[in-house]
Amino acid sequence: MMLADGIWHQIFAFDNYGELLALVRNSLIAGAALGLVGGLAGVFVTMRDLPFAVHGISELSFAGASAALLMGVNIVAGSIVGSLLAAGAIGVLGARARDRNSVIGILMPFGLGLGVLFLALYKGRAANKFGLLTGQIVAVDTPEMTWLLGTSALVLVVLTLIWRPLSFASADPDVAEARGVPVRALSFVFMLLLGLTVALSVQVVGALLVLTLIVTPAAAAARVTASPILLPVLSVVFAVASIEGGILLALGSSVPISPYVTTISFAIYVGCRLVGRYRTRRWGSRGVVPQPA
Repeated sequence: MMLADGIWHQIFAFDNYGELLALVRNSLIAGAALGLVGGLAGVFVTMRDLPFAVHGISELSFAGASAALLMGVNIVAGSIVGSLLAAGAIGVLGARARDRNSVIGILMPFGLGLGVLFLALYKGRAANKFGLLTGQIVAVDTPEMTWLLGTSALVLVVLTLIWRPLSFASADPDVAEARGVPVRALSFVFMLLLGLTVALSVQVVGALLVLTLIVTPAAAAARVTASPILLPVLSVVFAVASIEGGILLALGSSVPISPYVTTISFAIYVGCRLVGRYRTRRWGSRGVVPQPA
């Protein structure tokens, strides 16, 4: 019983919660920005079947962040460089789905191996190493906040400008190309935006669990609506709820933030899946488009 109480206290501890809350102000702001960017980008990740690409980019983002940590420079900048290199390589070399998966399969172990090498050479705090993989709740300082918000704003502006043609190209690329939509250019631009989004997400949830911010919220939203307006709105709401809830729950515990974020995100997905199944049984498939698990 005492062991169970000790474990429970490590997972959920709210001692001096008000004082600790002031320490994560930057993290809460960054979390809201990441939820917005990740939720919107996730809509196209699910439409274009790119979850594997997200994971591949995150490994190079981890390598870039690890290199920055070793050299003592801005970690967000290093993460962005690694993500953009991976996204650019996938966009250029993997135009077709089969080629893309092969490129990702090559990049993932390479990026992970580089990241492990850089962390092995780093002689600083062990928490810094661990945080790159699993996230850190108070890791966002003022310089990093500037990078996070500036990059988030850039992604949002570009995504807003290309939203309609990108939606068309994602839903039916052949018809879109026949009507003069620059499908290949849009795909490459989106891969770069996805690289930036992954780099931002790594700062909070770590390289191993980026999918929970970019893929799961959009997949959950797709279970309950097919509306082109409501789907991105719900995806953003689910992403923000997951990350902000994870930050608040992890605040007083000794456990990294990522298990809280992933658990909330998974619970939302399960709930949406149940709601979608209930609606399908009661009203048929109206209003819900079946999505792959």
